[in-house]
Amino acid sequence: MISKTDYILWRECPKNAWLKINRPTIYYAEALSAFEQSIIETGNEVEAVARRLFPTGVLVEGRDEKSREQTAALLSDKVPTIFQPVFAQNGFLAAIDILKRNELTGEYAIYEIKASNQIKEKLHLYDLAFQYNLLRMAGLPIAEANLLHLNPDYIRQGELEITKLFKIENVTEAIKDLSETVLIEMESAKSYLGQETEPTGPCSCIYKGRSSHCTTFSYSNPQVPAYSVHDIARIGVSKAKLMELIDGSIYDLANVPEEFKLSEIQANQVQTYISKRPIIKADKIAEEFRGLIYPLYFLDYETFPCAIPRFDGFSPYQQIPFQYSLHVVEKPGEEPQHFEFLHEGSDDPSGAFAAALKRDIGKIGSVIVWNKKFECGRNEELALRQPASKDFLHDLNSRVYDLMDIFSKQYYVHHDFQGSTSIKYVLPVLVPELSYKKLAIREGGTASQKWNEMTIGKVSGAEAKKVATDLKTYCALDTYAMYAIWHALLKLL
Repeated sequence: MISKTDYILWRECPKNAWLKINRPTIYYAEALSAFEQSIIETGNEVEAVARRLFPTGVLVEGRDEKSREQTAALLSDKVPTIFQPVFAQNGFLAAIDILKRNELTGEYAIYEIKASNQIKEKLHLYDLAFQYNLLRMAGLPIAEANLLHLNPDYIRQGELEITKLFKIENVTEAIKDLSETVLIEMESAKSYLGQETEPTGPCSCIYKGRSSHCTTFSYSNPQVPAYSVHDIARIGVSKAKLMELIDGSIYDLANVPEEFKLSEIQANQVQTYISKRPIIKADKIAEEFRGLIYPLYFLDYETFPCAIPRFDGFSPYQQIPFQYSLHVVEKPGEEPQHFEFLHEGSDDPSGAFAAALKRDIGKIGSVIVWNKKFECGRNEELALRQPASKDFLHDLNSRVYDLMDIFSKQYYVHHDFQGSTSIKYVLPVLVPELSYKKLAIREGGTASQKWNEMTIGKVSGAEAKKVATDLKTYCALDTYAMYAIWHALLKLL
């Protein structure tokens, strides 16, 4: 049976989908990351809330033969609304999020729930067209196909208003127009995924940038090194460039022809990789640093993107700032002092967060962050929710300096950055004695997930205390790492 998930995966990378079905030990070799696990949990949460729009719905559990029999019985009884009814026909399988019967006409409407703020046509419409075709194969008259997704314009005030939280978009005509194309693809997918012999050659992700690679890329493309032309900055956007390199069997950056046309950033990345000599523009770095005013405040936030707004003033997926770390250098040559804030309660952190910032950050001095768009964006949102702190937050934003600019402006380029300006790549080069590797929490996605688990009561007692300690240790390293990178750059001037 080819499920709608298998079909969507096949559309993205056929060989990856074949391995999932036929070589699951390869496909599932690596455990889900905290980020991937959070996507699944968020989807389940959004679906559960969306069902409240249809209070009389009956839920079908599972995907087995018993669930199909239950679906058939509910259809026979003409139950008005069914959640997760399971259909299997002609080698295809799908569970429909919501199937609603029109009692007057006997026709059905499909509702596909998406835990996103907008329709992604290349993904969501094909998913829904698969279901539309399958239900028609099963003999059901389908009058409507709808996508039900979160409303980005909804701002919670008081009790959650479910009818305003979601948008229902009727995409019936688009699905009808797409259905024949999808039907042909479904048969192609079934034929491809059903073959017993493993498909030969590279997978289709060979022509995509690293961030778009499938989970089994290294297995299907053993000729591609771990750091390859796929890692050239924004090469995935330059499809013609990447295709030319791949068609020429050029995978290693060392083999990129000197005359090959690249942007300045891309050329610097390749050049430093080949020469193993960094590009350092000390005069430009000095010019940037001359604008900094003491005290220097090295600041970093941790946030949680809650799909279903948990507190007043929040929209779907708006970030909840729950923690910050701050290292302060009062005068040149002085060691940094550390300050921190972590909200451990289940209530809205906004007020306490803003108050702590006002306590720890003075009226004079540069505020140094890594990727200022993020922190400044959170401050603007916080100012709307905490009007008493608006002037302070706007003033804080006016004093922000982005340390990442040194690297994004190409004033310091090193081959071990691998084309990235992430602090996780920069730190090992400039301050190798500092590392995230031994921390219990090593990146923001895990920090976000752990805070959520702690504050919704998923962990408690000693385990919750350990989470709080791990969060503080991780966030503190983020700001100390910024200080250490700044200090290392100073030594070059």
